Amino acid sequence: MGTLILILLGDGVVAGVLLKRSKAESSGWMVITAGWAFAVMAGVFAAIACGSKDAHLNPAVTLGFAISSGDYSKLAMYFPAQLLGALAGAILVWLQFLPHWKETENRDLKLAVFCTAPAIRNAVANLISEIIATFVLVFIVGAIFSKAVSKDGIAAGLGPYLVGSLVWGIGLSLGGTTGYAINPARDLGPRIAHALLPIPGKRDSDWGYATIPVIGPLLGGGLAGLLIRALQF
Repeated sequence: MGTLILILLGDGVVAGVLLKRSKAESSGWMVITAGWAFAVMAGVFAAIACGSKDAHLNPAVTLGFAISSGDYSKLAMYFPAQLLGALAGAILVWLQFLPHWKETENRDLKLAVFCTAPAIRNAVANLISEIIATFVLVFIVGAIFSKAVSKDGIAAGLGPYLVGSLVWGIGLSLGGTTGYAINPARDLGPRIAHALLPIPGKRDSDWGYATIPVIGPLLGGGLAGLLIRALQF
């Protein structure tokens, strides 16, 4: 449920900005990054309310904290839930903007609603961008909830706002290179939805790039987990 809400609102803001005859059309990068920040906040609240106190929403976060704690027991449960939630959220975005797909002639814009693509296509540089951005995500989330920052614990309900603000900052500062997937499920689930859905005039789902927003975030999250473990947050 948390990842579903994340994608519904996150891909939803992208659809609003990119698709023709949307009232939000062409409102720009600031709107997209803000929308994704609020999507993360809402997704975390939804996940917690539905019973997941971790509320990771993201396989890279799950992997990072598994490495930092040495407890890998949640990977097999969280990874499929995150991917399926992302897939379901993308389907809801398609339904929400149903008449706008036909109005939008640009096939690349329709794909961009669902998944990321680099500004300059360079596999090594794109991979590095995703590693760095996801490292920042997982490391700073660890710092936010560390004993050093909050000796008495984060005030109830404050955590999702802080994490949403972090994602906004990552989008503004680091997102311009690859669209900051920073979440394998966020990219792969909607990419699968794009491939399966009957979207008028769609292009291929750019599977040649699809490994980068999966591998890069997992590497970045894993590296952050190693550093958190070394620093003993």
